[in-house]
Amino acid sequence: MKVVIMGCGRTGAQLAGLLDADQHQVTILDTDTYSFRRLPPDFGGTALLGNGLDEESLRKAGIEEADAFVALTQGDNRNVMAAQIAKHIFDVPKVICRIYDPIRRELYNTLGIETFSPTTIFSQMLKERLET
Repeated sequence: MKVVIMGCGRTGAQLAGLLDADQHQVTILDTDTYSFRRLPPDFGGTALLGNGLDEESLRKAGIEEADAFVALTQGDNRNVMAAQIAKHIFDVPKVICRIYDPIRRELYNTLGIETFSPTTIFSQMLKERLET
């Protein structure tokens, strides 16, 4: 599977490493080269400096042939915009978008963007731990 990941923070770097270890073709895109230090030393994919909202950067990352796109920056708005570009302009089959705000996550799901909210997931995990 060919995957483009936008955002090389902790989660993006971890996901890139996991997918690369499973022999997927991974390109990770970030606006700051310093972020790539988080990638595993044996990362065999491509780390590309660029903005995931810029169509030319996405083309360089291989978005036109991608099977999946994952938006994992710290900004909800940026993630949603990039996810919409990947889904509606480049017709990427699988687009996943991190949204911290649970209310926004529900809204974007109704617009057809597959989202997840670490806030909701972690809160549910804590609640379950407290109740057991």
